[in-house]
Amino acid sequence: MKTKSAQKLGATALAWMVMGVAAPMSLAQESQAQQELTDDSQGKPAAQNGGRASESENTDQLRKDAQNPVASLISVPIQENWNFGVGQAARIQNVTNIQPVIPIGLGKDWNLIVRWITPVICQPVNVPQPSGSTVQSGYYGLGDMQPAFFISPKKGKLIWGVGPQLLLPTATRTGILGQGKLGMGPSAVVLVQPNKWTLGFLVNNVWSVAGNDNFPPVNQFLLQYFINYNLPKGWYITWQPTLTADWRATNGGRWVVPLGGGVGRIMRLGAQPVNLTAQFYGNAVHPPHASPWGMRLQIAFLFPKMPKKQPD
Repeated sequence: MKTKSAQKLGATALAWMVMGVAAPMSLAQESQAQQELTDDSQGKPAAQNGGRASESENTDQLRKDAQNPVASLISVPIQENWNFGVGQAARIQNVTNIQPVIPIGLGKDWNLIVRWITPVICQPVNVPQPSGSTVQSGYYGLGDMQPAFFISPKKGKLIWGVGPQLLLPTATRTGILGQGKLGMGPSAVVLVQPNKWTLGFLVNNVWSVAGNDNFPPVNQFLLQYFINYNLPKGWYITWQPTLTADWRATNGGRWVVPLGGGVGRIMRLGAQPVNLTAQFYGNAVHPPHASPWGMRLQIAFLFPKMPKKQPD
């Protein structure tokens, strides 16, 4: 005989099937439902073992770890960036960043965090014609990889990490999809997570040290500040603009300063925890003919550590 909780879940699922839509559950909701079925099968009310509270706490902790660039959490974000209004023809540039984050334990107190960004770029170009007109074309391929390595303490109220940032000349079309230079420089991340907030920044500067002499040297600065406010059921509001500066550029071409934000949610796709975000930014300052605004969609696959089994 079905329990009351099983009947309730079945009725809810049937209602969604009739409506023809999927009803994704947050981590807390899914775990709560499974807990209710387990409790009923054991003849216990859910309130007796505090299942709801513990699962909600687990979801909150996973959300905090996902918002921490140097957490002890393996994640594989896949980030789609659309930059609109590029060039005189106002075309669209697309950059797909595949950026796994892998923590490696260094003893009981320290982690080495490997953050490896691999961009795949669709770059619009206008090809001049002998008649003086232009033909719209483009290039698609691999960009310059950007690995970073952070040494970070495993515990502490102030979370931080420092290490080298590299620029690798891996682009399949040098000069268009990449800069043709090997570069390196310092990088640091600092953040705090009081209550429902995550507040912090990531900063680096990269200088070229070798590479193709036919292309200009690299001296680039990056600052990303992030502000997250956590809401119920795995939702959160986020601001993650990335400010960049090309120190060698002049005539208004040095800075890109975006303003904007978006929303995100921690949930499950089947058994897999994921972090979904959607963000929109307008570039208050940007070089001539660069994108005035853009959109970013991201899915990050999360792989939290499994709890150790307790001996019977």
